[in-house]
Amino acid sequence: MLEYVTDPDDPRLSDYTRLRDVELRKSLEAERGLFLAEGEKVIRRAIGAGYPIRSVLTTRRWLAPLQDVLGDATVYVVSDEIMSGIAGFQVHRGALASMERLPLPGVETLLKRGGRRLLVLEDLVDHSNVGAIFRSAAALGVDGVILSPRCADPLYRRAVKVSMGAVFSIPYARMDDWFEGLAHLREAGCRTLALTPDQTAVPIDEVRAAGRVALLLGAEGDGLSSHWLEEADQAVCIPMSAEAMGAGVDSLNVVAAAAIACHGLMRSSP
Repeated sequence: MLEYVTDPDDPRLSDYTRLRDVELRKSLEAERGLFLAEGEKVIRRAIGAGYPIRSVLTTRRWLAPLQDVLGDATVYVVSDEIMSGIAGFQVHRGALASMERLPLPGVETLLKRGGRRLLVLEDLVDHSNVGAIFRSAAALGVDGVILSPRCADPLYRRAVKVSMGAVFSIPYARMDDWFEGLAHLREAGCRTLALTPDQTAVPIDEVRAAGRVALLLGAEGDGLSSHWLEEADQAVCIPMSAEAMGAGVDSLNVVAAAAIACHGLMRSSP
């Protein structure tokens, strides 16, 4: 159903307004149980994953590419100027969609679904990094992602955008209990590997892990907490070159480390 809107303050557009106010977005998304998908490909992936559409905001020239998947969804059509004013920038991907969140499964439910290779994120608070890590995990065949209680929301708009919709293609759950979280993983038969920049740890490419494995990845800068490092079954590292170490480059950023570690984790399958 098409509705043409000419006033950026129209209450029908309330899901999309004031996007630049980060705290407001977090509050509204939690209160209303919604998230925003940006661009044709991401919107298609969200719909394909079963997320219900609340509405779509777009301009005349971007109507046609999405019409085959929108069904009877409400589509608000605005001018380019209004679109840019609402979003705070030029929306080059043509459309924004307000989507309803689905119930998030508990960690136990995720573990019962099976899957031999899991990624566990501890306190990563940057939405872009979380989105990029989800994209790597999905691309490399990781079976699921588990988030610590304080980890950033994968369905926050920036995370969805950076992941190119990969957050919809890989199951994830959030821990209720950070302190005992790893113990619960072990009870489910997971061997926990803690990724660390410490070069005395076992190189991840040398790990030959049978059964279920959960790779632990820590926050930007500080890495894994001392508690999780101590609780993990084994510490693993990505080997750095001697030249890099000599120059003071002893680690990778969290996104690059996640991609390499996920690749190593999948190679470690017997």
